[in-house]
Amino acid sequence: MPLDPQIAGLLKQAAAMGAKPLHEQSVAEARAGLAMMMALGARSLARPAVADRAIPGPGGELSLRIYTPEGVGPFAVLVFFHGGGFVLGDVGTHDGVCRELAVGAGCVVVSVDYRLAPEHKFPAAPDDAEAAVRWTFEAAASVQGDPTRVAIGGESAGANLAAVVAQRLRDDGGPAPVAQLLVYPTVQMSGAPTQSILDNAEGYLLTAKDMQWFLDQYLSDPADAANPSASPALATSLAGLPPALVITAEFDPLRDEGEEYAAALRAAGVEVKVSRYDGAIHGFWTFFGMLKLGREAMDESIEWLRVRLTTPEL
Repeated sequence: MPLDPQIAGLLKQAAAMGAKPLHEQSVAEARAGLAMMMALGARSLARPAVADRAIPGPGGELSLRIYTPEGVGPFAVLVFFHGGGFVLGDVGTHDGVCRELAVGAGCVVVSVDYRLAPEHKFPAAPDDAEAAVRWTFEAAASVQGDPTRVAIGGESAGANLAAVVAQRLRDDGGPAPVAQLLVYPTVQMSGAPTQSILDNAEGYLLTAKDMQWFLDQYLSDPADAANPSASPALATSLAGLPPALVITAEFDPLRDEGEEYAAALRAAGVEVKVSRYDGAIHGFWTFFGMLKLGREAMDESIEWLRVRLTTPEL
């Protein structure tokens, strides 16, 4: 299919503004750019209660932002990890996303401000992510949450962290999330490039050079790319992991690795739903406030979470 007309229009506007390619920007420039884009594309009218909280983390104090829907708890819980290539983003950039998820799915959302590279290299981010999920299980009652109905999820790099944490918890004997929401996940940082990387190398919003820029910031040693805590697709086994919704985009370099991971989960006996959005590019899900396709993908995520968190045995 051709590129979605709304997305094509946004890309044309961005090109007219003369923004530098991501891989030519400084980290500070790229962080400011993402914050500006998210302020435009991820506006939400949802109004859950919002509170910031600090918990002990493996690298010191770990900040969380907690969203609570109206009603009487205990509520199901989603622990959410923002995207941004392990370098960009924070709980502020993805505030609108979490508002939508909390109100739409009727769950508490625990948004995690994990440590970013290059200041904090791998494995700081997955270590923080795991600590936040373990805390959520242990302290669910303190946030009006139900520890028997905890899901994990994220987009892009955040989806990588969700997949990694699911594997770590399984390998350590629990606790076990009831679901994992993986929105255009990056799951394999080593090996030959997939066809979608080759086809979209010059890409739309995310290019092959951009992906390498993120890896250079994130990994201290290229050999770390083969570690399953960086590349969860390389885990020895995918059996026993939570049911997953995997969302991909047609014109996304990460499309194939996400869909291949979903197929590998299914082959390992995990229940998986895969939704590819034709005409879409990387990042479209977070632009639910501007893009029809983004709104559709957000609505699908919300409905899937609502069903899974209401009746997790399904």
